[in-house]
Amino acid sequence: MEKLSYPERVKFLREKKIEHTIKKKEQNGYMDGDDYGTVPLPPDYEFKPMYFADKDFFFGDISYALNFKHFLEGHPLYVDPLEIMCGRWADMLPHYTGRDKAYDTVYPYEELKPLQEKYDIVSGIGADAHFACDYSIGLQLGFGGLLEKIRHYKAINPEKEEFYLAEEITVQAIIDFIGRHIEEIRRCLEKETRPELKETLEEMLEANKSVQYGKPETFLEACQWIAWFNTVSRIYDRDGAGCNLDILLYPYYEKDIQKGLLDDEKATFILANLLLIDTHYYQLSGADEEDKDLTNRLSYLILDAAHWLNCSANLTIRIHDNIDPEFLRRGVTYLFEDRNGWPRFSGDKGLMNYQKNEGITRKIARNRIAVGCNWMAVPGLEYPLNDCVKINVARIFDISFHEMMEDADSEKSTARLFSILEKHLEIAVDVTAKGILHHLTCQQYVMPELVMNLMMKDTLETGQDISVCARLKTVGVDGVGLGTIADSFAAMEQRIEKEKRISWEELFQAVEHNFEGTQGERIRLMLKSSERYCQGSSLGDEWAVRISKLYACKVRERKMPGVIELIPGWFSWSSTIAFGEKVGATADGRFAGTPVTHGANPNPGFRQDGAPTAMATGIASIQTGYGNTCPLQIEFDPKVSAEQGGIERVEQILRTHVDKGGTLININILDKDKILKANEDPMQYPDLVVRVTGFTAYFATLSPQFRKLVVDRFIDGI
Repeated sequence: MEKLSYPERVKFLREKKIEHTIKKKEQNGYMDGDDYGTVPLPPDYEFKPMYFADKDFFFGDISYALNFKHFLEGHPLYVDPLEIMCGRWADMLPHYTGRDKAYDTVYPYEELKPLQEKYDIVSGIGADAHFACDYSIGLQLGFGGLLEKIRHYKAINPEKEEFYLAEEITVQAIIDFIGRHIEEIRRCLEKETRPELKETLEEMLEANKSVQYGKPETFLEACQWIAWFNTVSRIYDRDGAGCNLDILLYPYYEKDIQKGLLDDEKATFILANLLLIDTHYYQLSGADEEDKDLTNRLSYLILDAAHWLNCSANLTIRIHDNIDPEFLRRGVTYLFEDRNGWPRFSGDKGLMNYQKNEGITRKIARNRIAVGCNWMAVPGLEYPLNDCVKINVARIFDISFHEMMEDADSEKSTARLFSILEKHLEIAVDVTAKGILHHLTCQQYVMPELVMNLMMKDTLETGQDISVCARLKTVGVDGVGLGTIADSFAAMEQRIEKEKRISWEELFQAVEHNFEGTQGERIRLMLKSSERYCQGSSLGDEWAVRISKLYACKVRERKMPGVIELIPGWFSWSSTIAFGEKVGATADGRFAGTPVTHGANPNPGFRQDGAPTAMATGIASIQTGYGNTCPLQIEFDPKVSAEQGGIERVEQILRTHVDKGGTLININILDKDKILKANEDPMQYPDLVVRVTGFTAYFATLSPQFRKLVVDRFIDGI
């Protein structure tokens, strides 16, 4: 029997992941979200939450802790002899909490709902996770050390007894969960016959025995500890925020290499296993506060590990002035060759604008890393609610347009419309801010972050939830629909005010009737052919910059108490369909109820020649300037091979965007024919991975509407 090599084992694991993905789709239907590291649930699985006697929800420290304990006790175990680490998650506690009911019943906010609904605001009230743990805290203490820390501060802060009891129950539940896996590993060892698999099962056993209570000492133990935390934090609250993985793990790697316990091939296998266990978001490379490049040998090996797997991954390379050019080239090469939507790229220059916020030093801004779909966070210190709060500015534009047109005494002009938009935007930001304050006041009582609290600063020390005691509360407020609004203003200025080809009343009637009839379609096509955002030096570009500045100004003008600050950005996640349903027909030629533009992106079809470079330039110009992102989301078939200079041309697009202040690039390099065929029959390509927005997913698991979002954004050629 020939020995299986590490790359061969990873190949089999990749095939198994695709099988799991197909099975999960059969169990769950379409999955319009992240491709998690989940495995299918067994047919006999059932979880019955422990609700309050007269409620169908639970809330509070002890209730969450007991339900989490109960959940882990019944959660399926996962040990695969092909792997060198164990553990997977298959279900999550948020499916059962009834958190929204807890807010509506116990901590209502009825006074905010009318305006939230009017402006189609995603309030963020009740949002879980969406901040970043400081993994060094857990790695330095281990689960046993965290338990000791809880008990130490419990004695110091007796008035916080319930908080500490809940945290104690939580950590003990994790320790017991690992213990159940240790027994499962032993059972697998008894049955395993292949020597190489038996050997790694023994390593798996020893690593888990070490990290069940103790702090990790070896590279394998550190990766297994991270894998456990990632698994249980996903189970508790969907948390997907990772760490600067290469920097965090490098001391373990270096020590084991020096001792002869590890070589690069084995390290790559371990890293591939970690990436397989869950698709947490990790940053690679970066710079310190003195501009020194932080790329190390592990930075390369993590990319190699993802290349071995050749499936979904969430790795972000931070591009800065002194980045190792070979490392950047390696990342672009894998993006080009594997075509799985990774890595992503963040822009250091634009992100350093985080220093404009109160109390933010250069060091803190550099330590704010990419750990989510569109967002950054300072590990251990910041509670930003990033990607949780969104204002449908396209809806506000729609309301403003109708207010102007339905007022017989109102001047009809783009200037007047802009002033009405500003008025409504100010109201929308105000009610959004009130919702954020409600969340920050009540979330500790509704859904305490018992797992993530373990690796945050001041939580265990003070006996407070991170939503209360975070040193930084720089809360992200994303705008939605920039391209829709900019192109609408540009079309009105060009076709009505400059060229006088149609009147305001003709436009209003066309929009009101959703461009019905021959005349309506004629007007719609005229509007669609006006100067668009991202065409380059166009009216659309001018309006996009003006609108983005207005949005950023209104968000920043809304002052908040204490350390809380609001930070503007443009991002819609993949909710352009839902946001568009609340917006009537618009002057950019968009039909009523259809999706608004994605994030900071232009309308699809904004131009043909040189579109990627034009997008890179245009989106860089509308950045909101306080450290949150306005991502460039781009899908294209470069139409050139690596040998023909394709890699260099993609790298140039990245550098152009970053040099001009771009903050984040989510990129898909795809084969046009393949993506079109996959859209018709997804199961022809069950292994096709795309970056839908900030997250990756298997194309075959997406609903037709979500697949269309990707296809519509597609650009043919570079």
